[in-house]
Amino acid sequence: MTTPAFVRTPEERFRDLPGPAFAPHYLDWQGLRVHHLDEGPRDAPVMLLLHGEPSWSHLYRDVIPRLRAAGYRCVAPDLVGFGRSDKVVDDAWYVVERHCERLRALIEALDLRRITLICQDWGGPTGLRQAVDLPNRFERLVIANTWLHHEGFEYSPGIRAWRDAALDPAKLGGDMPIGRIVAGSLRRPGHDRAAIARAFDAPFPSTESKAGARRFPFCIPFAEPEAGNAADQERCFEALKQAPQSIHFIFGDADDVFPFDWAERWHSLVAGSTLDRIAGAGHFVQIDAAADFAETILSRAGRVIPG
Repeated sequence: MTTPAFVRTPEERFRDLPGPAFAPHYLDWQGLRVHHLDEGPRDAPVMLLLHGEPSWSHLYRDVIPRLRAAGYRCVAPDLVGFGRSDKVVDDAWYVVERHCERLRALIEALDLRRITLICQDWGGPTGLRQAVDLPNRFERLVIANTWLHHEGFEYSPGIRAWRDAALDPAKLGGDMPIGRIVAGSLRRPGHDRAAIARAFDAPFPSTESKAGARRFPFCIPFAEPEAGNAADQERCFEALKQAPQSIHFIFGDADDVFPFDWAERWHSLVAGSTLDRIAGAGHFVQIDAAADFAETILSRAGRVIPG
């Protein structure tokens, strides 16, 4: 297989970011260097923490220490095109199936088991696919501010506006201002928004490095069902109604993209699931309400090391 053209973000871009510093880890996948964080005991139950658009593993910077302190091994990958992972420069290369393939390769390469999945945004379609296809590796699913495409799903005005803006870069003020998008999505007060914007801009020093971030909005399945893996998303949506794992929905309730009434509907369709509301938190609940989010996860998953 021919490795596509890519760029690699210089390491100095990741120095002096806000929050805890974690050691980077790298694997080769189809000739690309892909990054993940790996914190905590290697023999402990795993928290697999997945990001979406247009973020990276730094999204969990304040969540990981709390989960690690409770005794978990925390593995947080960067998708190809994001964070410290290599960035393929061809926008059209990015389809959701490639992200799913790479995530499965990571799980198998690290032989991850006893997994609690933490997924948000595009981490839902990519991560829940793994739980459905590799059920024996997963014990628990924590689903935050995400979705799975299926017939009858009502795409919110927020997600339709997001795709519309991404189709016309001028509406976003130029070429996908990633840091401003993430910082501007926070709803709780007290954040250092400038520092957050710098941290989420860090992986993207050039226009060509943003191909993956530019492409995700195009892949929303109501518009591009093949690139967005619509059929597989619907398969997983149906499978999760009777999934063998424990399923916990934890949604920020101030999200314009995936509003809380969607969480209530999804929860009502999944037998035995639970639903927790993170009041006042927006789309990036991991930043907006890191302590509340982590403690809610632990209230459902339990602590390996009693706190």
